[in-house]
Amino acid sequence: MALADGKCTPRIIIVGAGLAGISTAIALKKQLGFENFTIYEKATEVGGTWRDNTYPGCGSDVPGHWYSLSTELNPEWSSYYVNQPEIRAYWEGLYHKYDLPTKTKLGHGVTSAEWDSDCQLYRVEVEEVATGKKIQTEAEIMFYAIGGFMSPMFPKDVGGVEKFRGVAWHSARWRHDVDLKGKRVGVIGNGCSAAQFVPEISADPSVEVINFCRTPQWYLPRGNFHYPKWVQWIFGHVPLAMRLYRNWIMARSDLSFLAFRKNNRILVALTRRLLSLYIKRTAPKDQAAALIPTYAPGCKRIIVDPGYLQALHRPNVAISWDAIKGIVEEGIELRSGKIVPLDIIIFGTGYSTEAVDLRLRGSKKTTAHEYFETQGGGTAYLGTCMPGFPNCFSLLGPNVATGHASVIFSEEAQIGLAIQLIKPILDGKAKSFEVTDEATNRYNTWLQNRLSLSVWTDCHSYYHVGNQKQTKIVATFPGPVALFWWFARRVRWDDFTGVGAEAWEKQRRWNTFGKRGILVGLLALAAGLGYLLNGQPLLELVRRVISSVVG
Repeated sequence: MALADGKCTPRIIIVGAGLAGISTAIALKKQLGFENFTIYEKATEVGGTWRDNTYPGCGSDVPGHWYSLSTELNPEWSSYYVNQPEIRAYWEGLYHKYDLPTKTKLGHGVTSAEWDSDCQLYRVEVEEVATGKKIQTEAEIMFYAIGGFMSPMFPKDVGGVEKFRGVAWHSARWRHDVDLKGKRVGVIGNGCSAAQFVPEISADPSVEVINFCRTPQWYLPRGNFHYPKWVQWIFGHVPLAMRLYRNWIMARSDLSFLAFRKNNRILVALTRRLLSLYIKRTAPKDQAAALIPTYAPGCKRIIVDPGYLQALHRPNVAISWDAIKGIVEEGIELRSGKIVPLDIIIFGTGYSTEAVDLRLRGSKKTTAHEYFETQGGGTAYLGTCMPGFPNCFSLLGPNVATGHASVIFSEEAQIGLAIQLIKPILDGKAKSFEVTDEATNRYNTWLQNRLSLSVWTDCHSYYHVGNQKQTKIVATFPGPVALFWWFARRVRWDDFTGVGAEAWEKQRRWNTFGKRGILVGLLALAAGLGYLLNGQPLLELVRRVISSVVG
């Protein structure tokens, strides 16, 4: 492929065919009409986290109408909160709607990418997973859409699973071939995943469930409901109805961020009181005290309760706060010395957030992980660009997620920023853009200062490096998602250095100057007339207006 001037069309590689990868490909096609891209996905199917997580009760704790692309609203969501099969079907539908299978290589993982400053491109190694065959390719632009949750995480202090005579697995790799009926099941962990599948598997009274917990969680009433057909019809046929409904959900959710700011003491205290009251009213009376955390609500992700607290009333469900020593042949051994016999052990212990698939070497000959080490953890400009890595964009990168909102919205903001940055490159007017160290440091200084005032400093969580509260917060953005969108809505070109963009940059500055000149002229004319009516010299007025706008 070639541009109008005979130059070769730049190539784009998208790493990952999850939600962010699919969203990027759609944006390239819809917004730029660009087709010269390839998606590499190491799995054999698309869908990311909604492909991997198929445990009973799996679903999103963000309303479906917001957990979707703003350009692809879906009037047919069955309920306010949507479960995994429906979410996966939505994204697979978009994948096929935009003919992305023709742009995707499944079963292929990007194992390395290294920037060549002389040629202004990335030299990329791809591995065919099934055979181990290595393939060399090149791309001028890279999108890393590898997600936030990388792989199932097992607690390091709970060893011995290989000794267990029964069956053990992680919730992210659910064993649908194992029948739980009549079994004694130990569940380790009580985070979002466990809270969703414990009520489901314990609905069968023959399944005895013992939930081993370390830290209590905050719970919020779910309040789910199904949309009647006539409401779905309105969403699909009445102009703006669905858009306004989505915006209302977003605005209401975004206001909840105020409860995550420690200096909003009254609101934080009120939130703690209301959530404590919900736990007391919903959980068994003799367990309520142990279930109420001592840390502030929001320090760990608040669980939108899918029925977990109610499930604790069932005679076949027990909860244990005793520390685990390890796993033995019969089941789980507690530090007290007691052995709890089990047939099955399920780990609901979350996911690693370390971006192990970000195997990237940049213009300074250092890797992305080496750069992170110098910063005390994951660091990026708007979670998207890193100094030393031209034309490279990390979606759902450091400090993009929130504890209250849709990551799809944040990823769309990132993609919008990237689209603006790559357009001059795709048009043949520039070779690369790279964010400066100064801009990145300035942004992250502001970011970490804001984070220091948040409730996220109050406890250990995956928001921090190594899950330790004394380390850097690398997962969350310290504000409403509307603020993140505002920051990313337009490129601040002074924060980037370009290569081969001199003529384009000169034209951009001239266009900007021209727009400002028109504005100055209009302001001078409008205000000058007013001054003249009051006897003020027009020349002096113009001088003041120009100096105030330009200076």
